[in-house]
Amino acid sequence: MDVDDIETIAVLGAGNMGHGIAEVAALAGFDVHLRDINEEFVQNGYDQIEWSLGKLAEKEQIGEDEADAALDRVTPYVDFEDAVADVEFVVEAVPEKMEIKQDVYEDLEEYAPEDAVFATNTSSLSITDLSEFTERPERFCGMHFFNPPVRMQLVEVISGAHTDGDVLDVTEDLAEAMGKTPVRVRKDSPGFIVNRVLVPLLNEAAWLVHEGEATIAEVDSTTKYDIGLPMGAFELADQVGVDVAYDVLDYMQGVLGEAYEPCPVLVEKVEAEELGKKTGAGFYDYENGGADVPTDQARDDVADRLTAVMANEVAKLVGNDVADPAEIDEAVMLGAGYPEGPAKMADSAGIEHLYETLADVYEQGGAARYEPAAELERMASEGEQFHGAADTEESGYAGFDNVSVSVDGNVGHLEIDRPHRMNTISGDLLDELGEAIDALDADEDVRTILLTGAGDKAFSAGADVQSMAGSADPIDAVELSRKGQQTFGKLEECDVPVVAGIDGYCLGGGMELATCADMRVASKRSELGQPEHNLGLLPGWGGTQRLKHIVGEGRAKEIIFTAERYDPETMADYGFVNEVVDNDELEDRAWELARDLAAGPPIAQTYTKRAMLAGRDSTDAGLETEAQAFGQLMNTQDLMEGISAFSADRDPDFEGR
Repeated sequence: MDVDDIETIAVLGAGNMGHGIAEVAALAGFDVHLRDINEEFVQNGYDQIEWSLGKLAEKEQIGEDEADAALDRVTPYVDFEDAVADVEFVVEAVPEKMEIKQDVYEDLEEYAPEDAVFATNTSSLSITDLSEFTERPERFCGMHFFNPPVRMQLVEVISGAHTDGDVLDVTEDLAEAMGKTPVRVRKDSPGFIVNRVLVPLLNEAAWLVHEGEATIAEVDSTTKYDIGLPMGAFELADQVGVDVAYDVLDYMQGVLGEAYEPCPVLVEKVEAEELGKKTGAGFYDYENGGADVPTDQARDDVADRLTAVMANEVAKLVGNDVADPAEIDEAVMLGAGYPEGPAKMADSAGIEHLYETLADVYEQGGAARYEPAAELERMASEGEQFHGAADTEESGYAGFDNVSVSVDGNVGHLEIDRPHRMNTISGDLLDELGEAIDALDADEDVRTILLTGAGDKAFSAGADVQSMAGSADPIDAVELSRKGQQTFGKLEECDVPVVAGIDGYCLGGGMELATCADMRVASKRSELGQPEHNLGLLPGWGGTQRLKHIVGEGRAKEIIFTAERYDPETMADYGFVNEVVDNDELEDRAWELARDLAAGPPIAQTYTKRAMLAGRDSTDAGLETEAQAFGQLMNTQDLMEGISAFSADRDPDFEGR
C-alpha cells in the first residue's frame, strides 16, 4: 500500500486524543470515520473538532472554508462495522487498558478490510502484544501522536516484532501527509522514545525529594533554569497528570524490572487523587496560583543526577537499537519541547562524568535505577559521545548546536537549526550566530552568506520566550536587547552580501534578523510581521531603527504599531521582500541568487555595503566613503577583468584582487 491509496481513515475512540487525531487527518484532506461506543461520546468528540476548527479559523490559522471542508470530512459512528468496513487505515485511540484494546482488535479483525493497516496510538503498551490480538500482526504498528495532536509536531512510528517494513513506511508517509514529523522507533520498547526519557527523569526527581536529598523547589529550579527544560520536573508531572506518569512507570517496572519502580511520592499523590492541574492540585496547588518555580534554587549536584539518569536511558535505547541519538534528540525536542536533545545534553555534560555520577551512587549501595547501562559504560571507557564530530569539522565549522554552517563553493550557508522550536532565537543561539557570522566573514572562500531556517515551518518565529523566562530583570533585558542588536548587526557589517531565504514564519526577532540581510527571497506560504506590541513590548533587536531604512518610516510604523502578520506579496510591495516564489522553488531560488552574488566583484560589493551603512546617519559620510571606495576600485584587477569581459562579451571572472 502507498499513502496515495489511503482515502478514508477510521479513528476508534473520540476522546481527547481520538478527536484530535481525527481533526488532523481531516485537515490533511482525508475522509475520517470517528467511532466511539455510544452516541454521547462520539458526538462530544465531533463537537470538540468543530470547536477547534472554529478557533483555528478565528485565529486566521486556516480559512473558514477550510474549516468547514475539514468538518464535512468527519463522520461520527457508533456501529463498529459501519465505521471500519471500507477504510484503508485505522488508528486506535481507546483507553490505555489492554483488555479494552483486545476487545477492539477482535472486532476490528472481523470487520475491517483484509489489506487495512492497524495502528495504535498507545503511549507505552507493547505493540507486539497488541498486534497478536489480530490475525495480521505484520500489518500492525504504533502511531503515537502527542497531545494535543493539532499542535504537536511529533508522531512516533513504532515497529512491533512482526511489523512489515512497508507498513512502517506508509505510516511515516501518512504522518508526513498530515503535516507531522515521524520518528521511527525500530524496536518495541516500553515508553518508546519520549516517555522512556521523560518518565524516569520525573521518577528520579521524585526519589530525590522522597529521600530528602532535594526539595521540590530545588529540583524544579534546577530542571527549568539550570538544565533549561521547558518546565520543572514536578511542574510537568502536574501538567500531564501524575497518574499518567505512574501508569507508565508501573508498566515499565513490570516489563523492565525494579529500576523503574515508581517513587512512593508518586504513589501517594495518585492514591490521594492529587493528579495535577486536572484535579486542581498535585505537586502544586492550582486553586491558589499554581506552579511558582524559583529561579535561584538550582543545584549542580541535582542537575548532574538528573542528567545522568536521562543519559542512561538514552544509552539503553541506543545500545538496544531502538533508535539512534539523532532520532532520540529529534523526538524529545519535538515531543517534549526540549531546547536541545538529551543525547546532545549528555555530550555537553560529559559522558564520563555522567557515568561516574551513576556509578558512584550505585557502588555505594544505590538502587537498581543507578546501574549504568552497558552502552554508557562502554562510551565512557572509550571516550566516545552520542554524537560524533560534525560533518563540517574539516572546514572549521564544527561545534554548533543551534545553527548549522557549511560552505558550498563561494556561498557560506548559515541555517538556524531549531525546527522543533520554530527556529526561535535563544541566548545560546545568539552566541553561536555571532560566532558563525564572524567565521564566515573571515573565510576568504566565502563571497556570499545565505541565511535560512531549518524545516519548512519557519525562517524564525521570533524570540524563544521560554528560554528567556528567567531574565525579567530590566538590566538583564537591556543587555539581551543589546546582544541581539549587535549580533544581528554583524550581518549588516560583514563584507559579503547576505541573502535571507524566508520560508514560513518570519516574525518578531526573526524578522529583525532578516532585516539585516541585503536581499530577501520569500516563499508564498511565508508570514512576516513584528507582533511585539501585542505583548506590550517593542522590537528590541534593532527593528525600530533598521526596518525604516528599508520600507520607510511610515511603513515601519505601520508594521510595528499594527502588530499584524503580512503576506510576502504585501511585504514585496512595501520593499522588504525582493522576490516571492512558489513554496517548492524557495530553496533553489535562494541558492541561485546567493551564487549569482558570489560571482560578483567582491571588493566592489564590500565597499558598496560600507558606503550604504555609513550613509544611514549622515549622507555626507556616506558620500565620502563612496568617493574613497571609487578611487580604491580603480586600482584593482577586478576592474580590469570587468572591462575585459565587457569588451569580449563574456561573463567576468572576479577574483577579489
